[in-house]
Amino acid sequence: MGWRDACTKFYRAAQKVIAPDLKYSQLLYEQVLFEHSPGKEIWLDLGCGRGFLPPWREEQERDLAKRPKSLIGLDYDFASLRDNKILGRKVLGDVSCLPFSDTAFDFVTSNMVFEHLKEPVAQLKDIFRILKPGGELIFHTPNSRGYGPLCAKLIPEEIKDRIIWYLQRRKPEDVFPTYYRINTPEVIVEAAASAGFSVVSLRLIVSTPLLIMIPPLLVIELMWIRFLMTRLGKPFRSNIVAVLQKPRANSVS
Repeated sequence: MGWRDACTKFYRAAQKVIAPDLKYSQLLYEQVLFEHSPGKEIWLDLGCGRGFLPPWREEQERDLAKRPKSLIGLDYDFASLRDNKILGRKVLGDVSCLPFSDTAFDFVTSNMVFEHLKEPVAQLKDIFRILKPGGELIFHTPNSRGYGPLCAKLIPEEIKDRIIWYLQRRKPEDVFPTYYRINTPEVIVEAAASAGFSVVSLRLIVSTPLLIMIPPLLVIELMWIRFLMTRLGKPFRSNIVAVLQKPRANSVS
């Protein structure tokens, strides 16, 4: 058994004891997509990369992709778009300047992208523009009060790529600058209002550990995650799933 396999086996055993109810945040995001996608005809995924769900959820991703009449993905990384096998239509472009007409979509999603936005209010306004009245925006992003972003600030830039590769097996070309400018509940609510959105739901959720490959620290991390699952720990949970809606045409302001 290799080191990574041994660490994974240890994690599974420790997680069952310390935090048996823990779920990966991507599964909760996926659940929200399944809940809100029925009836949506034109779906845009922003920052789609190689897939809007993790690779090991390909079956569920294909199931979701069958729901709308049209599913379009936008990303500025050509290699990621090229490798995406799910999307029917792929657009090379930037979230900062969406190349779509007004009211073109009734569903916009984005998975772990909003932490990379430099001007989130302006970008929310552009998403608002391309949504039909009553259309929804759903995004999954880190909570900047979570321990991940806080710890990342302490790591020297010159070694971040090596640490990310060791912990997550992500290549440098798959790591992008983060700004965390719309990554607390309060900022999301304020930015949504500035862009014209109403907040349908905003959930602070936990996720699986980052330190699986460092077993002694993993145990401490799992204990912290267990605290985050309590009411007192809620403000510091690692991830946010937000659902915003563009008011319907007949809504009274």
